[in-house]
Amino acid sequence: MNVEFINPFLVSLINVISTMATIELTPGKPQLKNHDIAKGDVSGLMGMISPKTRGSLSITFEQSLILEIMNNMLGEKPESINEDITDLVGEITNMVTGGAKNLLSEKGYDFDMATPAVVSGKNHTISHKARGKKIMMPFSHKHGNVFIEICFEDV
Repeated sequence: MNVEFINPFLVSLINVISTMATIELTPGKPQLKNHDIAKGDVSGLMGMISPKTRGSLSITFEQSLILEIMNNMLGEKPESINEDITDLVGEITNMVTGGAKNLLSEKGYDFDMATPAVVSGKNHTISHKARGKKIMMPFSHKHGNVFIEICFEDV
């Protein structure tokens, strides 16, 4: 998978979390992922399609980090993942994908995006529909981790 294609998603995640929640994420080392079990507690998943390719993106938050993000964004901090948290994860997924879509359109890639799905729970699974490699990029913060997965058919 082309790094020029992946970077807009990473840049958009950092930008959205920094701007909306005043939380600075520290990027880790990208890795290939060969299973469907999520690394965190709640995930937003969005499918994307273009004339050139199709794929999906997921953003998985550890509970401690998403609770802190909600506190910073909305001044509310529930004790655990609830409907408000899953709604927030869906909105963050929309914002990240929208930001990446804008950056990619500058490079000639145009996408239609689906409505995000949100899944939560320990050891939940993420099923990417594209038949490509799954790239996972971890980000850390003192309140926890977030993992972005990108899976596209060859671009």
